[in-house]
Amino acid sequence: MRITSALVAWQRTLGRHGLPWQQTRDPYRVWLSEIMLQQTQVTAVIPYYQKFLARFPDVTSLASAPSQEVMAHWAGLGYYARARNLHDCAQRVMQEWGGNFPADALGLATLPGIGPSTAAAIAAFCYGERSAILDGNVKRVLARYFAIDGDPTTRAVEQLLWQLARSELPTAAQLRRDPMMMTAHTQGLMDLGATVCTRSRAQCTQCPLRKGCAAFAQGRVEELPWPRAKKKLPERSTGMLIACHRGKVLLQQRPDTGIWGGLWSLPEFDAALSAKEGCNQLGISASKMQQLSAFLHVFTHYRLTIEPVLAVASSAQITVVNESKTLQTQWVPLGQLSSLGMPAPVRKLLDGLLVDQLLG
Repeated sequence: MRITSALVAWQRTLGRHGLPWQQTRDPYRVWLSEIMLQQTQVTAVIPYYQKFLARFPDVTSLASAPSQEVMAHWAGLGYYARARNLHDCAQRVMQEWGGNFPADALGLATLPGIGPSTAAAIAAFCYGERSAILDGNVKRVLARYFAIDGDPTTRAVEQLLWQLARSELPTAAQLRRDPMMMTAHTQGLMDLGATVCTRSRAQCTQCPLRKGCAAFAQGRVEELPWPRAKKKLPERSTGMLIACHRGKVLLQQRPDTGIWGGLWSLPEFDAALSAKEGCNQLGISASKMQQLSAFLHVFTHYRLTIEPVLAVASSAQITVVNESKTLQTQWVPLGQLSSLGMPAPVRKLLDGLLVDQLLG
């Protein structure tokens, strides 16, 4: 319990207090923010959070919404499994918990998309529960403060960091004297990792834990935590067809699972094929075709080179849409594209084209 007093005092004076999800103890709003903040920076989350809340102000409205509408409001945030889990979680809360989120971390962790650290954060912020968090920022703070060697994503090191996180929680006596200390402690760890104990160029002179930090004393701040061992990402490629016909673009809904699950995307074809062969593979008769510049999109597990082809379809008839013939496909008016959930690179590709000038 070396860090609590200094951390809490710092958070209450210099920590972040103006984030839109901080002025509430509503589990729905806190849960939504925590899910959005997974793998995503605060500045990117804020506009999505506000827009999402405007459409889905409570768990009831989210649970009853069509999945496509949920995905459309999530599109652009990435890591789309989070959105699917978000929707599933809302429905579980309604069906199994009577519309009320579980009131402790143990119960919260049984819901889709809520891991131990997220469950602890929700429980701490909403219920003042004495429960440890361990997100990426907290791992970095603890790895430096205690000078922990090893990759923090490995099981052994992560377990050690969990032990340290639990050992540094405010005591029961402290929480009796100051019931809001748990919130300040949890928020303080997040704030410290996000704004002071950053991955690079850590601002150690502004850190409230500097005096006890082993990495600072040993001159190892930039060395710790150890970086994750880099793996060479597999390379993949695909052709994408931007088929246009009378002010509409052909879109295809992807399967619910996998990359871009449930989103509307462009029909894909074998990248080794020519533009004409790609159109033929997808059953599109085109009066005009244009091969566009390829571009790279990097996923967590592989790198995808996208080779787009713009084609003006002679008719709306499609002979063969895909091999399985199970994906929903439709011609979508250009003016309605913004209402659909689409992968960020696909939306950027469509937004960057003056398609209406090429329809013929």
